[in-house]
Amino acid sequence: MILVLLIGLLLVAVSFGLFARSLLMPRLRAAESLRQIDVYGFSATAAAGADAPGRGRLPSLPLRRGLDSLASRFGLLISSHVKSASEANLKRLLQSAGFYNTQPRRFVGYQALLTIVVAALFIWLAIVGNTNPLLAIVLIVVAVLGGWCFPTAYLRRRGRSRGERIDLDMPELIDMLVATVEAGVAFSSSLQMASKRLRGPLGDEVRLTLQEQSMGLGLNDALNNMLERQNTASMRAFVRSLVQGEQLGVSIGQTLRNLSREMRTLRRQLAEERAQKAPVKLVFPVVLLILPALFIVTLGPAFLRVEEIFK
Repeated sequence: MILVLLIGLLLVAVSFGLFARSLLMPRLRAAESLRQIDVYGFSATAAAGADAPGRGRLPSLPLRRGLDSLASRFGLLISSHVKSASEANLKRLLQSAGFYNTQPRRFVGYQALLTIVVAALFIWLAIVGNTNPLLAIVLIVVAVLGGWCFPTAYLRRRGRSRGERIDLDMPELIDMLVATVEAGVAFSSSLQMASKRLRGPLGDEVRLTLQEQSMGLGLNDALNNMLERQNTASMRAFVRSLVQGEQLGVSIGQTLRNLSREMRTLRRQLAEERAQKAPVKLVFPVVLLILPALFIVTLGPAFLRVEEIFK
């Protein structure tokens, strides 16, 4: 009984969370875009006003500072003993997911705190509900594993989603670069112009690359850093083509034109691959959801009739 109650509460919480997310998504996207623009330094007034009292980012609350400090200590302790939670691996995951300002040790600390809270909640529910000890142990173990693995799985899923969006938007970036470079604009200025018009993960990566370049890093090094953050097929082709073209002295305009054709071919291949995977993915909902309901509707009256006959 307690298991059914927990599953029901979980489904209700997920449904309310999805409903609230659908209502707040436009505002969250707008706020995130403004925050990213401020971070990348394209708004001089925001950068200047951040240092003034009462402007810029709101001061963090003492409770938030205390939680951050506690999470950082937990994360430092765990990262030094658990190889899978090392700062190098988590930094790569955080950057691919778009969390550039999140420290890996703080993420690990919050992950540990979430695991402790979830385990304590399930222990309390097992004690209050007088659950079978064996079932309670299984639920607690599942809760601990879920609390520890869910944040990392979320990072990986978000990173894959950002990578797919980057592969989808890369041809548009290359087209803008071709148009501006062949019009006589320098490549760095072309990137600057394209970054102001791009939205989504690719625009964020280009703006971060330009910020690194403006802080004194060479263009090739900044592009290689962008490849380390988002190591997708289109990003590899884009960065390596530009770096090799500059080293060999090849015209950037011709390199970008060839790259544009390759990117569109790659995007078409990805679309064909997804189309071929769709029938396989549809098998599971059809077998698990649609067919049982169909059998109940079609065969249910017959079974009831047979039961009445044998009575």
